[in-house]
Amino acid sequence: MFLTTNDYLLPCLNKSLFGVDCLGCGIQRAFILLIKGNFIAAFKMYPAIYTLLLFGLFLLITYKLRFKNKQKIMISFTTINVLVIVISYCIKMKPLFTL
Repeated sequence: MFLTTNDYLLPCLNKSLFGVDCLGCGIQRAFILLIKGNFIAAFKMYPAIYTLLLFGLFLLITYKLRFKNKQKIMISFTTINVLVIVISYCIKMKPLFTL
């Protein structure tokens, strides 16, 4: 018996309890697709994967370097990430609300 990467994914509590995706559903699979080099599939799975990675990279860099406008940059990254996550979630959930 061979184990796949899907055998190690954490289950979504929201989807398990209510049957509806949460705002973070797909991020684990998108990250695995990204590692495997499937960049377009990763974006289709979870569009915010790239903005979140850029934000994480920025946070790692700020541990070593000082930025003059660090606070403004962090607020901008946070705003962009929240917007991308919410908009992509609304697009993904649109079929549930159409008649």
